[in-house]
Amino acid sequence: MTLTGEEIIRYSRQIILPDVGKEGQEKLKNAKILLIGTGGLGSPNAMYLAASGVGTLGLVDFDVVDPSNLHRQLLFGSDDVGKVKVEAAQSRIKSINPNVEVRIYNEKLSRKNALPIFKDYDVIIDGSDNFPTRYLTNDACIMLNKPNIYGSVYRFEGQASVFLHKVGPCYRCLFPEPPPPQDVPSCVEGGVLGILPGLIGLIQASETIKYLLGKGNLLVGRLLQVNVMDMTFRELKIQRDRNCPVCGDKPTITKLADYEGYCGVGLGQEDLEEKTGAVPEMTPAELKKILDRGDKNIKIIDVREPDEHEFSRLPGSIPIPLGDIIDRSNELDPNQEYVLHCRTGKRSAKAIRQLQRLGFKRLKNLKGGINAFADIDRSIPKY
Repeated sequence: MTLTGEEIIRYSRQIILPDVGKEGQEKLKNAKILLIGTGGLGSPNAMYLAASGVGTLGLVDFDVVDPSNLHRQLLFGSDDVGKVKVEAAQSRIKSINPNVEVRIYNEKLSRKNALPIFKDYDVIIDGSDNFPTRYLTNDACIMLNKPNIYGSVYRFEGQASVFLHKVGPCYRCLFPEPPPPQDVPSCVEGGVLGILPGLIGLIQASETIKYLLGKGNLLVGRLLQVNVMDMTFRELKIQRDRNCPVCGDKPTITKLADYEGYCGVGLGQEDLEEKTGAVPEMTPAELKKILDRGDKNIKIIDVREPDEHEFSRLPGSIPIPLGDIIDRSNELDPNQEYVLHCRTGKRSAKAIRQLQRLGFKRLKNLKGGINAFADIDRSIPKY
């Protein structure tokens, strides 16, 4: 699509830049950008990319506008409180630039919808605020060979990078495994300075425009860290991990999986169950003694996803993903003793509670999961 006369006037101050020109502005007009989240990071991205002349913006969010959003999410005003975020954002973006096509997805990003949504876009901007969505976005981008423009904020600090598959590292190269959920307070718990998402979001938008124009030096292989209290900008080099399970030379993650389970993030009911009672446990050392003496009286069930089981496994373990544990419970003997495990112990604890409701009593959870077992058995890879 070529520029209209109205668009040439609207973008004239940008078109006269030698590295943009009419050809570059037409690249922006023909671009399709997907924003994961319309919050603190999504707001500046959406507004400035729309104003800059990006032709299509997709918005993924499943929340409604809350009064606590307004100090940093400038897509919304006081009159938008209680409204569906993507709908309110669509209206605001169209008021900034009616030439932009705005596609909205009022749904939670998941392993079921990520690939179908991502496939129609040129660039994915990660404005999410949680680790499961970041790992999901990263893996989906790699599987579809889409650029991932990353940003995150917390209190007075933020960071940004560009993950470009086959050119540089990915998010998993930077963070091979998520931190324990209790060590990562959300903005609700820890707070965030209102202007900080604006700053990081504009860095993401700048990288997006540079990528679309094919100009400048992208933040590929570089992590830009910002501290607004000191007003310091620090750059760290990121190396591609050749053993990365998703972008490495021999990837073991080839399809999207259970990211909430992988990050140890429970849902409401799971949290409630954890508070109301623990499940029986077996330590990695105890299980190793059983395996070393070849005891056949205890069987091991791996409730992780198939790709995780292929990547690392305990000898003789039976793979039954958590989502299938109820449907496949008829394959198990209620009188048999089982040790269940996952990556960290959370999913297997949930599986034990589900089986306990069906009458299974001789169940134990591997404390700390297979990663804890890997600490005493170096032959098993940790991830």
